[in-house]
Amino acid sequence: MIAEPLTRPAATHSDVVLRAVDITKSYGATQALKGVNFDVRKGAVTVLFGENGAGKSTLMKILAGVESPTSGHLELHGSKITLEAPTHAVDLGISIIHQELNLCPNLSVRDNIFIGRELKTPLGSVDYRAEHAIVQKLMVRLEEQIDPNTLVADLRLGQQQIIEIARALAADARILIMDEPTSALSATEVGVLFKVIQDLIDDGVAVVYISHHLEEAIEVSDYAVVFRDGELVATEEAKNIDLAWVVGKMTGRDAEYDFRDEPRNYGEVALSVQNVSMVDPTGAGRLSVSGVSIDVREGEIVCLYGLMGAGRTELVEALAGREPVAAGRVLLGGIDLRGRSIGERIAMGIGLVPEDRQRDGLVQMMSVGQNASLASLLGVVKNFLLSRSRELRNVEQQISDLQIKTAGPAAGITSLSGGNQQKVVIGKMLLTEPKVLLLDEPTRGIDVGAKGEIFSLLFREAAKGRAVLFVTSEISEALTASHRIVVMSKGRIVREFDPRTSTREEVMAASGESEIGTHPIGEDQ
Repeated sequence: MIAEPLTRPAATHSDVVLRAVDITKSYGATQALKGVNFDVRKGAVTVLFGENGAGKSTLMKILAGVESPTSGHLELHGSKITLEAPTHAVDLGISIIHQELNLCPNLSVRDNIFIGRELKTPLGSVDYRAEHAIVQKLMVRLEEQIDPNTLVADLRLGQQQIIEIARALAADARILIMDEPTSALSATEVGVLFKVIQDLIDDGVAVVYISHHLEEAIEVSDYAVVFRDGELVATEEAKNIDLAWVVGKMTGRDAEYDFRDEPRNYGEVALSVQNVSMVDPTGAGRLSVSGVSIDVREGEIVCLYGLMGAGRTELVEALAGREPVAAGRVLLGGIDLRGRSIGERIAMGIGLVPEDRQRDGLVQMMSVGQNASLASLLGVVKNFLLSRSRELRNVEQQISDLQIKTAGPAAGITSLSGGNQQKVVIGKMLLTEPKVLLLDEPTRGIDVGAKGEIFSLLFREAAKGRAVLFVTSEISEALTASHRIVVMSKGRIVREFDPRTSTREEVMAASGESEIGTHPIGEDQ
């Protein structure tokens, strides 16, 4: 939560700087937006709420010149405009921080921030010195110790999201669109971002904000706008709304979920992690994971909870074979996985849903169906021939089971919302019929309604005898969607909890979060 709520004078109708008028957007037979009218006000934060696929990100892409509307138009300061490209929008003072990272990993932080709008010397060459100085100031403002010359590929996901934010700030935008800007940030980094937002609105910048962390979004907002199925269904001043209002308008139903009372029918140990240690590649001699031991049984859902940097991601990636183990053993059904490749581990029954779906979970040029079936193609081969009909049946079943909003298996993966893309990644691993399913932040970018659907799916899979180990930074998920909570801090397991008898405060204190003095954004205090 925000320590000091954002406060400023209420905006008036005359403060509208950008307006969307009767906007529609169609992708083939799918109508993503249906006659939307939307206002953006100077010196105020307008928050967009809605489930995955509701049309929020599509509208933001139109406002930023990434997409063109099928019909309708935009007005900037009362004049009709047609945005020809994102660079045109930037020239007009409109910048966007995308939900999915839009960085070049092989370029430096400095080059990513100034790509396409490089500073020039009087002789016409790139002014690297001036760019370097500006990036250093931005990192100070964002309280990050990141060298401008560092390759983006060498940064963790949260730091890459900071670079996205820095790039938008460097453009000196007067209208700033933030689409899920905090999804990979730590609580401390979120607090810094909110200070920046306060500075921006004090300077008269108009901010449009999207977040699935509902309470975070409510607290930062001046105006709340709710989308459902491509339509704008409600608009209200933030002072008149609460969490129940938002959820009710978004979903038309109670979106709460709590699986603590689900039956606990465990089988044999499916995954055994024994005294595992890992060397942190970013720190000389430092261990990112130190002497970790944990067993996950058939039918059990174990939550790995902790702050960013606790070693959670490093551990699950090592279990899947992405990173080497320096010491200790990993046993799958009693079989040592030492020396086994990622492909061999998938074939043996262990699968990972990664934290960064864009970089590690999806192939952008492929369709929904091709992405969903990519890891399980060998399972539909007969007599050395790929059975396309069987592949299609499997994919269609996953689309139905996971309630993926898509025009069909042939639709491009980029046509889906971030949450629906995440469902495709989960479905892809389920098609491999895993004995052990590993998930790293499985609900990142997932809305309040879809979270319940995802965890309901995991409990159904556990009931079939699958072992599930998932990483989360959200305390409510740890408490309401697991059989057991294992807390990591500084590379070690520090405590275990039964969610039926544990409190939020106990779990967070064990993780060291109380030292920061804040709760994860979006959670009750």
